[in-house]
Amino acid sequence: MDGLKSGEVAKKGGVNLETIRYYERRGLLPKPPRTAAGYRTFGTDAVRRLRFIKHAQELGFSLKEIKELLALRVDARTSCADVRKRAEARIADIDQKLRALRAMKRALVRLTAACVGRGPVSACPILESLDHEEREAW
Repeated sequence: MDGLKSGEVAKKGGVNLETIRYYERRGLLPKPPRTAAGYRTFGTDAVRRLRFIKHAQELGFSLKEIKELLALRVDARTSCADVRKRAEARIADIDQKLRALRAMKRALVRLTAACVGRGPVSACPILESLDHEEREAW
């Protein structure tokens, strides 16, 4: 056992202590053993795992998906193709989100173009448009 303290693991992993506790509760990070004095001690593998989690989050994976990826790493039946499928699914999700963001942007551009930026707020076309229950498709 390498015996890293929680604060050291947090610093090396680029997270705070609450994040470590949260990941433990979610099953992303195994609960570490405790010393006789009650201090939690982590191995260097905990730092590696924290960095893995952070990098996966940066790529848009949810914590649930990251937990699944971590499980794939230790499953001898898993192939690289299994991991690739998950990455491809993430790409498809990102593409869908980009389409939705572009549609939102188009709608906002139309709304701001309709607003001259003068007059009372009660006559603001942007607020009026947001107030309508039925909206046209973006």
